[in-house]
Amino acid sequence: MLTISQLASYAGATVRAVRHYHAKGLLPEPERDHSGYRRYDAHAVVELIKIRTLADAGVPLARVRDLLAADEAEFAEAVRDIDRRLRVEIKELQRHRERIAQLVAGDSLALPPEAVAYLDRLRELGLPEQLIGGERDSWILVAAQLPEQMPLYMEIKQQQLDDPATVAFYRDLVEMVTWEADDPRLIALSDRLVTLLEADYDANVEMQDGGVTDELAALLDAVFLEMVPIAARLLELLEERGWRGWTKFERMDSRDRTRPPV
Repeated sequence: MLTISQLASYAGATVRAVRHYHAKGLLPEPERDHSGYRRYDAHAVVELIKIRTLADAGVPLARVRDLLAADEAEFAEAVRDIDRRLRVEIKELQRHRERIAQLVAGDSLALPPEAVAYLDRLRELGLPEQLIGGERDSWILVAAQLPEQMPLYMEIKQQQLDDPATVAFYRDLVEMVTWEADDPRLIALSDRLVTLLEADYDANVEMQDGGVTDELAALLDAVFLEMVPIAARLLELLEERGWRGWTKFERMDSRDRTRPPV
């Protein structure tokens, strides 16, 4: 005969758990012997093991009571039902683990591999994380709306990074964060950007023809305007030079151009 501590040890439970099962009416509580101790037999050990196993599997204690009273066929079917439920829960937990792994993966959380490779190349070129963060946020917006176009876009962007002038322009964009709106370097920068647009006009048209809507373009422009305080002034200078927009660059008719200040 076993004490409550020995019973708990045999079944891999705790004394507190045994007493809880007594209180719930799952495990009969024996009378005290002449020494004042409650003594448990082998049947109690078997019953406690069943209770603990079912409870550890997530079976509510109210359901445990029913299962313990069920006949062999009912018990077997109930166990199969529990197994099916656990399989569903395991699959759901696996999906959660995959999402957690994506969080650890950083850029790949919401971007396809080709976009991650593009961002990695920006890092290899020594461009600062401030610029890379803005690029990442922009491409996340594009990937969410136009996932099928991302391979084409990234191919074009990778080709643009082969041009030293484009890389130099990216570096200037980061420095531009600290410039004032009347900084004379901004005029020179806008001229260089127009030169790049003219040289890469066909590629820009191909990207814009990929389905970027005006609404998406406005969101992407907002990312740029937020990242670079004087971006609005740069856009004004571009209009003076015959180009409108940022995400969706377009040539302007001469009649639409803004006049430079006198």
